[in-house]
Amino acid sequence: MRLGNLWLAFLGLALILCLPTAPANAQATRTWVSGVGDDVNPCSRTAPCKTWAGAISKTANGGEIDALDPGGFGALTITKSITLDGGGGQVASTLVAGTNGIVVAAQPTDIVIIQNVRFQGLLGNGANAANAGLSAINFISGAGLIVEKCEIIGFNVNGISVISSTSGAFASINNTNITNVANDGIFVGGTANKATIHNVRVAKSKNGLEVGNGNTATVDHSVFSNGSNSGIAIDAGGSAMADFVVASFNANGVIVSGSLGIGNSDINFNTTAFQGTAASFGNNRAVGNGSIGTTPTLPPATTDHGQL
Repeated sequence: MRLGNLWLAFLGLALILCLPTAPANAQATRTWVSGVGDDVNPCSRTAPCKTWAGAISKTANGGEIDALDPGGFGALTITKSITLDGGGGQVASTLVAGTNGIVVAAQPTDIVIIQNVRFQGLLGNGANAANAGLSAINFISGAGLIVEKCEIIGFNVNGISVISSTSGAFASINNTNITNVANDGIFVGGTANKATIHNVRVAKSKNGLEVGNGNTATVDHSVFSNGSNSGIAIDAGGSAMADFVVASFNANGVIVSGSLGIGNSDINFNTTAFQGTAASFGNNRAVGNGSIGTTPTLPPATTDHGQL
């Protein structure tokens, strides 16, 4: 080979070696699942995956998994920031037996968003408790969880468990319905977790909302009904503020061992309206209860519960 040709060959090889190449395991910022997908696919819109679990390994941190069409997309453990979107107007379902629906075990700075997903735990009338799902969403670590427009039906522990070990983690639960759970519709526990709850409906549970020791919640425009123990339960060391809330047809409308401020709310048709000491803003209504129980107090305006 002539020297000139040899030089050109080396130059061409050098140029090829310098070209940027995509890593073999590159992750997309947006992936897709479909009821007729396959997890061997790249999870693109034209070649979607079958399950949330199949798609998440192909989705970048901070990315999004979207449902293309109706389907059952399975259980999932989330360990990074991600958005799951089941899409509007279709059934994007997670059906589980004997396990949790979605476990959020993310890193201390991660935020997870779950929206437009239906969770089915198969509890039925309670006879299937041994094989029913545990909690629909179990938030055990991470900085934050946002749940929006979800349906949760038939779980044997809680609808949503907010028990993050990340101190000061937050949960925002909005526009969500929870029906037929054996324990709490929403449980706020963990390590100094904070929850905001808006436009949520919990029907048939032990407690519609329970706030554990060291944790805080605010709840507004929500309904808690048919609780075998209470509509709202605030444990010792827990605190909450409730506004425009309905607690009806429960054994106890409200049980307070910690701290609860309540205003603009209806506590109706319970066996006992109030158990424990709640701070009222004086504009609540209690009608049709078997007994009022402990009448809420209106503390002086100088306290944390006072009206300004």
